[in-house]
Amino acid sequence: MQPATFSEAREELVKATHYLASHNLLFRGNHANLSARIVDDRIVMTKGGNIANLNVDDFALLSGTGEILEGDMDPVMAEIVNMHVSIYQVRPSCGAVIHTHAAHVTAFAVAQKSIPLVYEPLLRLGLTEPVPVIPWAPRGSKASVDQIRDVAQHHPGLSAVLMANHGILVFGKDAMNTATILGTIEEAADLYIMAQSLGGAKLLPERAVQEVTERMQAFGSTH
Repeated sequence: MQPATFSEAREELVKATHYLASHNLLFRGNHANLSARIVDDRIVMTKGGNIANLNVDDFALLSGTGEILEGDMDPVMAEIVNMHVSIYQVRPSCGAVIHTHAAHVTAFAVAQKSIPLVYEPLLRLGLTEPVPVIPWAPRGSKASVDQIRDVAQHHPGLSAVLMANHGILVFGKDAMNTATILGTIEEAADLYIMAQSLGGAKLLPERAVQEVTERMQAFGSTH
């Protein structure tokens, strides 16, 4: 369930940040930005890029188009806001967005290589397509944001996109769900890299998406 108030959203985003830190989903600079949608399409977002010591005072309240309604933001965040806003605008089910430079997924981004469906837990979190890489463009630029928006709008089986030579953007129904998706994609990327020493990772069969979905429905599982 999405948080209803600014206060609730801040608390949930802080919890998600603790998850990122405890699961090694932050790289050495502790750079990340997180946001969550609340009532009236308002957005709660981290106000700076370093989240090492994040607390409930480190957030701003934005309108659905990215204007600051309450609090303040570091100037550098101005170029990041539209990455988040663009997803909320085209993905009504999205309740949170997280951007990080988690090591293994970022290795794929630097290699400009999509993360294929080789790990069943990805399917159980709703991914039905390989996590794609959008071509490089400056972070927050119209070219970059337009590509992010296109993935979110036209690929319902995706909840993440790799930004070439940069990092990953993940979007889910709420903050912890989004953090969990990020953790699972990072795990898949790590396993893929390790599998190279064993002859390479093997794709799941084409029937896997349908069969996993059917089993989840049969057993009442959400992931």
